[in-house]
Amino acid sequence: MRRYIAGDGGDCQLVDIEDNKIMVRLTGACVGCQLAGVTIGGIQMRLMAKLGAPVRVIPVQPRH
Repeated sequence: MRRYIAGDGGDCQLVDIEDNKIMVRLTGACVGCQLAGVTIGGIQMRLMAKLGAPVRVIPVQPRH
């Protein structure tokens, strides 16, 4: 997944996992991008397909 995000100048970092909640931080070109929500949704769909279980991907604010 990171490869596709990096292709647009962004990146994604795993921050934490709590039960079925996966916290990620989008960085680079993804910060402030209007399509960041679509990216989070795509990450969630791919993770659910790979894990075979429902998960919720939650974006975490970038560090300043």
